[in-house]
Amino acid sequence: MTQVFVTDLVLRDGHQSLIATRMRTEDMLPICGKLDQVGFWSLEAWGGATFDACVRFLREDPWERLRKLRRALPNTRIQMLLRGQNLLGYRNYSDDVVRAFVRKSADNGVDVFRIFDAMNDVRNLRVSIEAVKAAGKHAEGAICYTTSPVHDIPHFVALAKGMTEMGCDTIAIKDMAGLLTPYTAYDLVCAIREATHLPIHTHSHATSGLAHMTHLKAVEAGATIIDTCVGAFSEGASHPTTQSLVAALAGTAYDTGLSLPLIEEISAYFKEVRKKYWQFESAFTGTDTRVLINQVPGGMISNLANQLKEQGALDRMDAVLDEIPRVREDLGYPPLVTPTSQIVGTQAVLNVLTGARYKSVTNEVKLYLQGRYGRAPGHVNEEVRKLAVGDLEVTTCRPADLLSDELDKLRGEIESLARSDEDVLTYAMFPDVAKTWLQERAAGSLKPEPLLPQGAAQQEAAPRYAADEFRITLHGETYHIKLSGSGRSDAAQRPYFVSVDGVSEEVLVEPLNEVAITAGGDSAPRKAAAAPAAAGQKPRPTHPGHVTAAMPGTVVDVLVSVGQRVKAGDGVLVIEAMKMESEVQAPIAGVVINIFAKKGDAVTPDMALVEIQPE
Repeated sequence: MTQVFVTDLVLRDGHQSLIATRMRTEDMLPICGKLDQVGFWSLEAWGGATFDACVRFLREDPWERLRKLRRALPNTRIQMLLRGQNLLGYRNYSDDVVRAFVRKSADNGVDVFRIFDAMNDVRNLRVSIEAVKAAGKHAEGAICYTTSPVHDIPHFVALAKGMTEMGCDTIAIKDMAGLLTPYTAYDLVCAIREATHLPIHTHSHATSGLAHMTHLKAVEAGATIIDTCVGAFSEGASHPTTQSLVAALAGTAYDTGLSLPLIEEISAYFKEVRKKYWQFESAFTGTDTRVLINQVPGGMISNLANQLKEQGALDRMDAVLDEIPRVREDLGYPPLVTPTSQIVGTQAVLNVLTGARYKSVTNEVKLYLQGRYGRAPGHVNEEVRKLAVGDLEVTTCRPADLLSDELDKLRGEIESLARSDEDVLTYAMFPDVAKTWLQERAAGSLKPEPLLPQGAAQQEAAPRYAADEFRITLHGETYHIKLSGSGRSDAAQRPYFVSVDGVSEEVLVEPLNEVAITAGGDSAPRKAAAAPAAAGQKPRPTHPGHVTAAMPGTVVDVLVSVGQRVKAGDGVLVIEAMKMESEVQAPIAGVVINIFAKKGDAVTPDMALVEIQPE
């Protein structure tokens, strides 16, 4: 028996799980002095989704955040979550990019690298682990815990042994959905300790309500480090409360030695901070025992809910949650963790919304079925593989072995905007988003997404009136809109006259329904009459040759040109939705006679994107 050490997750996984990773650096720095006094084994503060959120939403430099945290936490290890060969993105990167990213992360302040692979394919961890050790930092190999017919204790022990042989300093049991039960945790920790003799670090989300008990049994079995989160950002889809476990272990052989009053003071600070981000709270981040069946991590639940809400199909959530285990089985039971959680979840949404399983298959599922993410843990449904990728060869080597060095190429693509190697690596992670960010930084126009006033949440219950002056935010840009008048029209579209940042504009609004007020005061929706699309608008689909997307997204590529002949099933566009790309296919054979969409367009299923004339 020995003292138990604590890693706190409030600066990364806590707010990622509960407020969509939206906490800004300015709200972290004021409390760092007190966090640094606690004596945590480490503070997880970087990696995971924080890098993406910094660039995409907060318009911050993630490297500068790391440097500021390093200066503010001189006595505490900073820990990051690294997706092995995926780093912080959604694809495999070449080995030279992996090595450069790890080196720069270490140079800028990361002490502990928790390294995992979504497939639990240890081949995808080797280069990251080697790079961490070369930088003189702590390498923690992470096992993604899941349950399935092919996942058992001997399987996880074999993974731990492989990570030990690669030079890891500690082994983490990463239970990303709260599936690990207390007595299984006890047996698993005992088995890994016996096989590796390395310190064991346990990580479990509180979604299912089991995590507190799981940590305690893991500690009794010999785990020496546990992950928790201060109370203001704990529980539900987040993690067990730091204060609760510190209190539970106090006065025992496992006493953490941490000060409850100091941690409570820190939690009180974050309780006030959290109020600023009320607009990112989700109804799907509480305790939910359904996770024991569908295995959907908390962060993924909120993404699914938002996607279905945009589609007007939030009532299909239960159907999607039922479909996810079936897709996971078809793909050979991958653990549901980034990026495989998004790969499985997005495909399940497509299966439900299109009304036919695998009628539309995302590019990521196709790559997965070709072995480009690694070795599937179990047997892949060969009918699904044939449907998705036909007779394409399946990769059996380490996927990154197929990649040539790419760092010089990336540097050349962005050299006019990059000021440092860190900028080049940001571009490597998210090319389109990062390029826009770098352009706006150069122009001095970086602005974070707005935070709505705290009182706005309470105003929902108050009487509401139509506004004639307001601000809208689109793609990070905010515009001041004032309605100055409206016109009448016999057509389905009605002109409105507005000023946008003081410039007069005319916009045409086509109502899709109208509300009729009855004598009794009740209202009922009435479908508006259909009308041809105005210039610049995409027409509505009216015949089988109109190609549509299965879900809202952004066009990332147009694969055809006017006059081109296509067969039914040929790809015509690529759409990005839920961070996954899917190919939109021709519904019929014929000739492309119109293309209504271009790269960068935001599209929805009620838009015709391409028109095909049957021959």
